[in-house]
Amino acid sequence: MDVDGELSIVLVYPDLLGTYGDRGNALALAHRARARQIPTRIVEVQAGGHLPVLADIYLLGGGEDSAETLALRYLERDGGLPRALDDGATCLAVCAGFQMLSRQFSDTTGAPVTGLGLLDVECARLPGPRAVGEVVAQAPAETGFGTLTGYENHQGGATLGPTARPLGRLVTGTGNGDGHTEGAMQGNVIATYLHGPVLVRNPALADHLLTQVVGDLPPFVDSAVERLRAERLEDATRDGHGLAHAAARTWAAARRRGHSRAG
Repeated sequence: MDVDGELSIVLVYPDLLGTYGDRGNALALAHRARARQIPTRIVEVQAGGHLPVLADIYLLGGGEDSAETLALRYLERDGGLPRALDDGATCLAVCAGFQMLSRQFSDTTGAPVTGLGLLDVECARLPGPRAVGEVVAQAPAETGFGTLTGYENHQGGATLGPTARPLGRLVTGTGNGDGHTEGAMQGNVIATYLHGPVLVRNPALADHLLTQVVGDLPPFVDSAVERLRAERLEDATRDGHGLAHAAARTWAAARRRGHSRAG
């Protein structure tokens, strides 16, 4: 936080990495911080812009394959994100953001692309159909995140190395593609394939990011968010496979109408 006690949240390239409302993660953090009387500022850095290196939380969202490639090029050229994380900043990376922070991911042809290497993870393409639908995962008890819920739409998997831990144990959905895990945690970075936005659906995860910066937080219960969580969890656990198949059909129809693929 700056000398005035203001929390700074950087939304990284939302013009490229804003698939499925992922910019809502910044709004969720700001909402929950301000509910605790914490002054908060959201800084949107558009593609090619210089990333501030003294901010508190950095957010990367999902994007189409071409947008992901371009965003990675900008991040490599800028160099600010690794410096900020080395200095103790916190980061949430979703979908394409997850893949860009990995050691390596695959492009649309399956060819390997070198990532930023901030996570001990490799993200090869899933061998089967695209993963589309609701996801439920159970976070490790010691994190306090509880049951995680979100929406996935991706063709990438994730194989974690020894220094990365799963964000959750998969209950329903595809997640990392191994049938067991979703997302990754390493140091001050959390990565996931969950949209939703994930921090709206999972307030304990949002509060964890805030706690990394400001320390312990007083309780705050948002009844609207809790109702949303309950609805999504009920739907996903009642008929997760049916939801995933219906979502896949919807996505395929959108593709036929000319929509671009998101990574």
